[in-house]
Amino acid sequence: MSESKQDVTLPPELARESELPGWRGRLRRAENLLVVGPLVIMAVLPILEIVLRRFNTGISGSSAFVQHGTLLVGMFGGAIAARQGRLLSLSTFTTFLTGAWKSAATVFSRSVGATVTFALCLVCADFIGQERAAGSTIGQGIPTWIVMLVIPAGFAVIAVRLVWKSSEGWKGRLAVALATAAAMGFLLWVYRDPNAPPGAPEAPLDPAMLKWPLLLVLLAATLLGLPIYCVIGGLTLILNWAEEIPLASIPIKHYSLVTNPTLPTIPLFTMAGYLLAEGGTSKRLVRVFQALVGHVRGGPAILTALVCAFFTSFTGASGVTILALGGLLLPVLLAAGYSERNSVGLLTGAGSLGLLFPPCLPLILYAIVAGNIAAKMPMPDGAPYDITIEKMFLGGLGPGLLMVALTAALGVWQGPKESKARGRFDRRELGAAVWESKWELLLPFVALGALFSGWATPVEAAAVTALYAFVTEVFLYRDLTSAKHLSRVLTECGLLVGGVLLILGVAMGFTHHLVMMQVADHAVEWVQSRIESPAMFLLALNALLLVVGCVMDIFSAVVVVVPVIVPMAMAYGINPIHLGIIFLANLELGYLTPPVGMNLFLSAYRFDKPMGMVIRATVPMFFVLLVGVLLITYWPGLTTYLPGLLKK
Repeated sequence: MSESKQDVTLPPELARESELPGWRGRLRRAENLLVVGPLVIMAVLPILEIVLRRFNTGISGSSAFVQHGTLLVGMFGGAIAARQGRLLSLSTFTTFLTGAWKSAATVFSRSVGATVTFALCLVCADFIGQERAAGSTIGQGIPTWIVMLVIPAGFAVIAVRLVWKSSEGWKGRLAVALATAAAMGFLLWVYRDPNAPPGAPEAPLDPAMLKWPLLLVLLAATLLGLPIYCVIGGLTLILNWAEEIPLASIPIKHYSLVTNPTLPTIPLFTMAGYLLAEGGTSKRLVRVFQALVGHVRGGPAILTALVCAFFTSFTGASGVTILALGGLLLPVLLAAGYSERNSVGLLTGAGSLGLLFPPCLPLILYAIVAGNIAAKMPMPDGAPYDITIEKMFLGGLGPGLLMVALTAALGVWQGPKESKARGRFDRRELGAAVWESKWELLLPFVALGALFSGWATPVEAAAVTALYAFVTEVFLYRDLTSAKHLSRVLTECGLLVGGVLLILGVAMGFTHHLVMMQVADHAVEWVQSRIESPAMFLLALNALLLVVGCVMDIFSAVVVVVPVIVPMAMAYGINPIHLGIIFLANLELGYLTPPVGMNLFLSAYRFDKPMGMVIRATVPMFFVLLVGVLLITYWPGLTTYLPGLLKK
């Protein structure tokens, strides 16, 4: 397969950057290696640990190296996302602006973004100074503060790139740079450390007096396209300052999240998904499911649901599924007699189906965040709640299959009634298709087998999965034989992980603020005083989560919202595994809901259709998945049965 045919999901920016001549090209490629290198090390070290464990030995500090590899991938990947102007934003309002209005909006939002990012850089640098005095190491005598330098350095690079990407000309860039410098100067003048010793100069202005003006500025910048991490980070900085909570809590929580012992599973499983997406896996899987169900009524719709669910479960990003499979599946649906509108709607909705299947990233993230909270809250019998990745994976299987079945049923109902376009079941074709894609069809069994076998930790199971995908695509199918293209695949993987971890890191700081202000405790008291029935609470929770899905991306929602709703659900006796699947099923709808609705934008881009047409096309899918969410909510056994077996 030629390299040009392989680039099914990678954006053209990566290819163009790798071809830049002279020092600029070399600098970009060197920066890409700062992401590729840690990813490779993170995949190799756990494999070596598995092998060496058989000889009763190991690598000293390997777990710490893998955890800090996630930190490196997160910050360098975020810097590359800023380099390409691909930091996630909440609002797309600026797409409706033109001319001077658009330029002014960009200058304003980028100035606020650069100011917030420089402020995060300074706060992190101050925290690292304290860590240096502590003298801790991550292993092999490497001081922890040396590795942590990547946090302020990464924020500094991102801030500079926000200024640079604000305009194509020097006038716009200079305007943003001057506005950022003025804002930083003002903030440094008015800020005083709440932990300053007695006798230190007082702040020239009361922080409480500046709270609401700064929040209004942040809100305006958010509407004009401020990156999500700047929104959450800026909100945390303002609220902590106004409430005189030390700003050092932001880098502390950022560092604690991105070096969480389980978090490396996210970049490793994402790596496996990107290797599949960039190989020939999509065509081989389409052939398998086409041979399996293509002859039945609605077969192409069933095929679409199954293939999309498989891909999204490994990439963790439904947008990758739409970009990778849209060009393959749209002609299949149209040839089978589906209208263009129904075809686009089906593909847009099916892109998020795999979010409940292992080893999808939101399942892992929920297990990490909710597990930390539930561990401090005992069950009625006094035993602690046990929210593990394994239980979340098992809990998502039944609900995930339900969502796939409902999507397929809608596709069958929308399909043409005549059967002339359908062929006959061909056993030989099915056998040949399965044999051709046998290595990729085994991938879920490899991932789950390693995880549930007991001989591998979750991180080691993720490393085994990544290695298996690498061997499959590079050596068995030889789809990724070009070192240049393979490097771009891993860079794109790091870019996605970096963009997500930027959001998650600052969101943990915001979560800490909520804890300090006892928001969850007050929320539980308020809700219990108004809602007595668990059934009514679940109905209200679904309504709340639909709103959350409209205004937040799924990753930041997990970190910000889950710490508030877990204590509520436990107060009503709701199983936290069941709560997690309800939460993620609702957020799955967020991919189809304006204004965030990432699938809507990506589908409009991929199929070159107006946004209005895409939104109208996805309305039936939205309501079908809403029915699925309600079934998941009020049929807890669908979620809890399999995790319950894990206890036995």
